[in-house]
Amino acid sequence: MPNMASAYPGMQAQSNPATQSTLDRINILPQPFPIALVDFTNATGKPVNFEHYKGKVVIVNLWATWCPPCVRELPALHRLTQTLNADQFVLLPISIDADAAIVKPFLAEIGLSAFNSYFDPQQDLRDVFPLDTIPATFILNEQGELVAYVRSYVDWDDKNAVAFLTQFRNTTEKAQ
Repeated sequence: MPNMASAYPGMQAQSNPATQSTLDRINILPQPFPIALVDFTNATGKPVNFEHYKGKVVIVNLWATWCPPCVRELPALHRLTQTLNADQFVLLPISIDADAAIVKPFLAEIGLSAFNSYFDPQQDLRDVFPLDTIPATFILNEQGELVAYVRSYVDWDDKNAVAFLTQFRNTTEKAQ
């Protein structure tokens, strides 16, 4: 009697099952795209914008306390900040919660009281990034131009995450 398990194409046992990295979800733009400067606030309420971070690769992560995939992503983002070279990279997790006052207690409740979040309660960043799907991560090169984005959960604990982000460094040097 023939083996029924291999009767259909694709039903054969895989010797090395392929694992797909969530980094594969990140869309790299064919060329850098300039973005408008829109203010958001830091933990003390001071306005900041992406101009403050020129010279570094900026990882902008838009999230909210009411978004389960966002909350799932936060611990890995926190660990990512500890592995990135702060002279070359900056992570800007920006909460779009309508009430910024709930964010710090929420982060403490989930064991991330040291996690530094920024805020955009009026969602002014919608002028630059679509905010209809979160979590969303937007990567800016050292010149402050958008070079990649993903509008989905990403496992930033992926062993290739830092190498993936490094490709966006020194874009002016590569072009020369």
